[in-house]
Amino acid sequence: MSHQVLANKPTPFTKILIANRGEIACRIISTAQRLGIQCVAVYSAVDKNARHVCMADEAFYLGPAPAAESYLNCPRILAIAQQANAQAIHPGYGFLSENAQFAQACEQQGIVFIGPSVDAITTMGSKSAAKTMMTAANVPLVAGYHGHAQDTQTLTTQSQKIGYPQLLKAVYGGGGKGMRIVNTANEFSHALTATKREAMASFGNDDMLIERYLTKTRHIEIQIFSDHHGNCIYLSQRDCSIQRRHQKILEEAPAPALPLATQIAMGEAAVAAAKAIHYRGAGTVEFLYDEHDQFYFMEMNTRLQVEHPVTEMITGLDLVEWQLCIANNAPLPLTQSDVHIDGHAIEVRIYAEDPDNDFMPASGDITFLKQPPTSQHVRIDTGIRQGDEISPFYDPMIAKLIVWDHTRDLALLRLQSALSDYKIAGIKTNIGFLTQLAQVPALQEAALNTDFIITHANALLPDSMNLEYAFILAAMALELQQNNIKDSIKNTIDSHSSPWDETTGWRLNQPAINSQQLMTEDGVHCRVSLIKQAQDYKVELSSLTQTNTAPPEHLSYNVSGELDDSELVAFIDGHRVKATAVITAFNITLFYAGQRLVLLRQLAIKNHASQANHANELEAKITAPMNGVIVSVLCQPEQLVEAGEPLIVMEAMKMECNITAPTAGVISTVFYQDGDMVEDGAELIQLTPSLALDKKEQVS
Repeated sequence: MSHQVLANKPTPFTKILIANRGEIACRIISTAQRLGIQCVAVYSAVDKNARHVCMADEAFYLGPAPAAESYLNCPRILAIAQQANAQAIHPGYGFLSENAQFAQACEQQGIVFIGPSVDAITTMGSKSAAKTMMTAANVPLVAGYHGHAQDTQTLTTQSQKIGYPQLLKAVYGGGGKGMRIVNTANEFSHALTATKREAMASFGNDDMLIERYLTKTRHIEIQIFSDHHGNCIYLSQRDCSIQRRHQKILEEAPAPALPLATQIAMGEAAVAAAKAIHYRGAGTVEFLYDEHDQFYFMEMNTRLQVEHPVTEMITGLDLVEWQLCIANNAPLPLTQSDVHIDGHAIEVRIYAEDPDNDFMPASGDITFLKQPPTSQHVRIDTGIRQGDEISPFYDPMIAKLIVWDHTRDLALLRLQSALSDYKIAGIKTNIGFLTQLAQVPALQEAALNTDFIITHANALLPDSMNLEYAFILAAMALELQQNNIKDSIKNTIDSHSSPWDETTGWRLNQPAINSQQLMTEDGVHCRVSLIKQAQDYKVELSSLTQTNTAPPEHLSYNVSGELDDSELVAFIDGHRVKATAVITAFNITLFYAGQRLVLLRQLAIKNHASQANHANELEAKITAPMNGVIVSVLCQPEQLVEAGEPLIVMEAMKMECNITAPTAGVISTVFYQDGDMVEDGAELIQLTPSLALDKKEQVS
């Protein structure tokens, strides 16, 4: 969609520094350069060749990968801004965007902080202070505790008074981090310790507030904008109810099925909150909305939100441009009556994570990336390109996919189509999960609430792929790739090699045959034999899975096809199908019928079998589920543990993960200690199960 142009003159900034990384840094650079503003990027050791660095007019090295040594290094960022003669700093979201000390330091050094005042950040950055102010302004609040006393006894007593379920939240938290649901009094002590630790690691402050956890609520937020002249307006609403672990994964605007009177009341309450603290710039006031048409203040985010593109798509405004102009004391270009809403927009966040493993963050290289084509209906905000690494040091978001159309139903169709065209290999993502989500009837009917993912868990299970077709398509892709390579060689080299050097499957007086062994990641094993015929292949499938007592099942098809780079078109018994096949030495990532499947090739299967054969049944190896840092080792050698007992706390991408004992037994070896960095799959602990101990005793 085209953006409305601001009525005031373009911002006089000539150079700004973006104190961020990833898609938001790219997003800011795009608008700033469109306005003729030079952009200075900053980068950590792992981001030297990142997209935002390449897009910027110049870039400066910050420091090592950990955020505390790079993107949170205030003195270094300010020194770079002075060195580069940047007039202003845009913090994006996350990192320093709501850091009052950083905003104060910018002001002291004569650099414009593109955001609200220090006082506004301080007041709204503390959820407890914000709730106190909202109480004075008669804005309804959820029952809870947001006092200054933070000793364990006080918090425990207040927890018991509030009742359960309740939500334990970091006072200075955000982005779904530093937050846990507590269902019973017995859970509180452990939840408090873990949440405080996570809050301190992410925000440098472990103060907590407690509020009653409301069920059957929606999460609705209001985008507001204020200037230095006392003007403030709201730009519709966004529904952000679809969340996992309190982090949003689907947002839409305007909020569907919201009564007009409630829309206006929420908008006016948000504006009143902003005016009460003399706010300036972009901000978001968040509310819980219940089934009785009542809304309750949650918090105010004093920055640009991740989901701001859906507001841009329905208003035609560029909110980053607004930020830049307001930071230069320009008045708001529109009044409330000038705001017009057109159509409906939906955003989903593409994450590097494993939905089948409790959405565990993933890290690694993007070996293949194919994005849907962009248009007025489809927008992609990303900082990632093919070949880039998703680092364990930062948030695992790969991109934001935003769609727009005249109605919500049409926008959902656009979303489903765009997701089917989004293909990533080399790392696990939530694209398949989002594809399922977009098809859930309750979402299409706008029956939304913050427990949506849990409530509709069964509907979100992935559809089973046609494995017979998958094995055929993968084997055909391998065969056709080899044929294409041979044809290329023949066109460039006059080859007179021996027929014994051929790998065509040639056999004396018999049709040529090639066989491939393929296996899914969960162990479904198949031999695919391709027998060359005149114009096509006869393909036979032989199951190699499960038991040796039952005869293998044989299936036969007539198949032909063409492979163009990674795009495969095949005819299977006359049925024309299309797929994308990304081939490596170890596996094939197959995208077919809107789904993704990784099939292990022969070399990987052998490695897999070798590892299984060498596994010692008397020892259980406990491995890291992701790249990350050991936060706390909770066990020691010779310790007796029960099944499910926590052994290690890991942290990756600002999120903690408890690793528990898979079975009762005795700890044999602990390989790492607090603070160590570990790779995905690294052996952390060796455990001797109780059953194995019994066997040893019987032998002795």
